[in-house]
Amino acid sequence: MHFKLIIALVEDSHTNAVLKAAREAGATGSTIIRQASGDGLNQAKTFLGLSLETQRDMVLFVVEKHLARCILETIAKVGEFDTKPGTGIAFQMDVEDAVGVTHQIERLTPVVEEKL
Repeated sequence: MHFKLIIALVEDSHTNAVLKAAREAGATGSTIIRQASGDGLNQAKTFLGLSLETQRDMVLFVVEKHLARCILETIAKVGEFDTKPGTGIAFQMDVEDAVGVTHQIERLTPVVEEKL
């Protein structure tokens, strides 16, 4: 079984909705890194030196490669990445090797076999 790593930088107000939608689309788990910050096309506004930008969460998903595109598109839709500028970004990368995913493989094998 081959895996992809999906990394999503999400407005913290959308994190729970993104997690729920990703799970419904086939993700079997996630890791959340709270309060990430970044800079996009337009620089963040400040007031007396304090940032007015919303907080972001970095959400990591290790998913089976046949489910990855659907999960990625679901995250983008729920997070409103393509409809509202500055709401977030998500991308996927190949995972060369992984350990600790035995339970995921057992659960995903019948799901992936249906898709093939």
